[in-house]
Amino acid sequence: MIHSENTRSRRLLLMIAGVKGAVASTVAVAVAAMKKTPEAVLPSLTTRDRFPYLGPAQDITLAGWDIQLDSLSRCVHRHGVLPENIWAPHREDLDDTAVFDAPSEGLDLNGRVAHLTRDIQNLKKNHPDAAPVLINLLPACGLMDLEQVTSLSRLYSDVDPSLFPDLAYVLAAILSEVPVVNFTPNHLEVPVIVQEAVTRGVPMAGYDGKTGQTYLKVALASALKARSFYVDGWYSLNILGNADGKNLMDPERAAGKVANKTDLLDDILGYPVGDRYDTPSHKIHIDYYPPRGDAKEAWDVIDFQGMFGLPMSIRLNLQGRDSVLAAPLVLDLARWMAVLKTVGRAGPVPELAFYFKKPLGENPPLSFQDQILSLEALEKECDDKVK
Repeated sequence: MIHSENTRSRRLLLMIAGVKGAVASTVAVAVAAMKKTPEAVLPSLTTRDRFPYLGPAQDITLAGWDIQLDSLSRCVHRHGVLPENIWAPHREDLDDTAVFDAPSEGLDLNGRVAHLTRDIQNLKKNHPDAAPVLINLLPACGLMDLEQVTSLSRLYSDVDPSLFPDLAYVLAAILSEVPVVNFTPNHLEVPVIVQEAVTRGVPMAGYDGKTGQTYLKVALASALKARSFYVDGWYSLNILGNADGKNLMDPERAAGKVANKTDLLDDILGYPVGDRYDTPSHKIHIDYYPPRGDAKEAWDVIDFQGMFGLPMSIRLNLQGRDSVLAAPLVLDLARWMAVLKTVGRAGPVPELAFYFKKPLGENPPLSFQDQILSLEALEKECDDKVK
């Protein structure tokens, strides 16, 4: 049992890989805004009333790494996610954020991990009373099979870090005993990394944050399954014009995200959609459409059958703000990870499936209702350990 007085004063130290990207810079504005007008942000956090022993949700220090040379405030302006009247009052706080240079392109994986480890140790030294958490918000990259790599030495020798830059951040965090949130579709939680996290007592949350269309897909698929409707087909179209949309026009980079979105539906329903056609009828398309910017649009057509096999259908149109949907989840996950580290959880945490398209760990809950119940049980487990 852990006494709550040992955690009450701990603020969060968010260390973000890709801190000047659209999602991360939105997180930065939210962190700054919570210091002055917490009522503008706190209602959007699912953890706002959880973990009183961790400290106020707005008590956060932000730092990170990026290759962008522009100031953080200029990046916020360029991304165009938030109106200027929201972010401009926080310009000074944004530009005071500690932003480190990303590791040099010329470094091998070992060199990059060493570079990042030094930065992490300096941050921990400068904020000794904070609870550090690494958030991976780097862009999607190509698929890489690391399942057969059996040791860290092999990982260092076999992996080209320019093809998989996230890896260095995750390794540096784990070696520094810092919890990791992988919000990207890049599959980092391979056996050798998970084993290192378990050995060092580091919890990992991931992967591929579930923000808009997929969140609704889980809820709706769970509802259809609960009524024993047979889903005959599901067509999903995403159009977005931000950097993420442009990046996902590369088929290799999009493959992981599309696979995560596709597998999720079959897992929930318990059968492959399109099974009776001998070909999948769950279709997912992502198109880069510059006029949309960060305000993505998602269209879903769901064909299902009722009694006597009679066909019915649903049309769903989501017009959402990509980074505004994602940012509160990043803040929620950071709080979860700080608490989980305190209570001694290590490795992937399947109970956090609510937040991810591809939840990891043993037997993650799949349906919407099971994910909610799993979160409640995890909260109780943490609360019971912190007295």
